[in-house]
Amino acid sequence: MANIIEASIADLRPTQLTVGMIEVHDKRKHLASLNPAAQREFMQAHTIPAVKGPAGAFFITDHHHLGRAAHDANVDVAFIDLAADFSTSTVGEFWRQMDGNRWVHPLDEYGVRHTYELIPKHLDKLKDDVYRSLAGYVRHAGGYDKTPTAFAEFVWADFFRRSIAIEDVTADFSAAVQLAVQLAHSEAARGLPGTHSQP
Repeated sequence: MANIIEASIADLRPTQLTVGMIEVHDKRKHLASLNPAAQREFMQAHTIPAVKGPAGAFFITDHHHLGRAAHDANVDVAFIDLAADFSTSTVGEFWRQMDGNRWVHPLDEYGVRHTYELIPKHLDKLKDDVYRSLAGYVRHAGGYDKTPTAFAEFVWADFFRRSIAIEDVTADFSAAVQLAVQLAHSEAARGLPGTHSQP
């Protein structure tokens, strides 16, 4: 537990551009239903991995949905699991180290990659990518397994982005999840991280 650090939610820096806001809203609703002591206990049980970057800022490398949900639920504190300390690096060196470790993923809601400068400095500036929510709900529905593969959810989001029209996702999210689960179990998904159709 030596690497666990208490930090302010407001000070956490994202390492991506998007979250799935449907998933964020569900997590926010759960957090908002808890009293302050229970919120703190929940956050302690769900540590957020992060890297210490230039000027001592904490850049979170996962659990952006939880971070954004905690922000929106007015939860003040997160518990950081510190993976690395790059605080003595220049900004350019820092992002190269982050990229080398696959701890940064600057893709927008259309799956287009951007420069690191466009990554927001605060969790409340993350944009919605409905396919990120779709990927999360498909995993929860048993479409694929949780995997240590970096940014597996982005891979699945891009797979569903190519396979299911945005109009269908926004018109009936539950139906889109059912269709996406079928796709996740199909041959088309073979080789994706956590897929049940892997050889």
